[in-house]
Amino acid sequence: MLNEAEQMETIVEKMQDEQTGVPVRTVKSFMSKVPSVFTGVDLVAWMMKNVDVEDQVEALHLASLMAAHGYFFPIDDHVLTVKNDNTYYRFQTPCFWPSRCGEPENTDYAVYLCKRTMQNKQRLELADYEAENLARLQKMFSRKWEFIFMQAEAQAKVDKKRDKLERKVLDSQERAFWDVHRPVPGCVNTTEVDIKKACRMNRHSKMTRPNYAVPGGRLSPSVSEADLHNPCESLRHEVETNRFMAMPIYKAIRVIPH
Repeated sequence: MLNEAEQMETIVEKMQDEQTGVPVRTVKSFMSKVPSVFTGVDLVAWMMKNVDVEDQVEALHLASLMAAHGYFFPIDDHVLTVKNDNTYYRFQTPCFWPSRCGEPENTDYAVYLCKRTMQNKQRLELADYEAENLARLQKMFSRKWEFIFMQAEAQAKVDKKRDKLERKVLDSQERAFWDVHRPVPGCVNTTEVDIKKACRMNRHSKMTRPNYAVPGGRLSPSVSEADLHNPCESLRHEVETNRFMAMPIYKAIRVIPH
């Protein structure tokens, strides 16, 4: 029997089927293109048809739960939730799925935020909470900040050489990854990592979690080893902790066979 993470990933894989999945398209606006997006309406409609949910409320609940775990995300919002409207969403690359990689270090987050300050794009400007986190991390890693800056600079140069639309997609996926691991204050935190608490912890200790390399030097998330061994209890705990609407998890993520 598949665990909850595997069942959610099965749903996401079906969502991305070119023939029967959620319709993904590139939207053209007056001055630019928005690549590889789908609407909340299309997502909810697909779930109502293909997943064993009782109604639209239950479909939205499950979609928001999956977004909170980083499987897809709104392209213009740090808050990982789903609305049944024409808001645009994008699928996360499998390299950033929770089950496939290691928990990022605070130094990784520092490099990411530092890199964002080097990129002259309005969509990459730091939010207030991110600027506060950057200042906190700069103080925390003052002795190694030059090294962090150099890493950020190198990553920014690599990103700059990418195709414009590809870069737009990758930037949003990387941002969504950090929205899962360092979420907006007050939002659902499926990894239970808080930057203030992390900075107060033993600053030189390292977590004994697996790390997996991702092509291009971008980072990848993970769940803890305990979560991987016992995902049922972990996910139920998250649902209770984050006050999601109560419903049986195993039922919500059962795919309707064709």
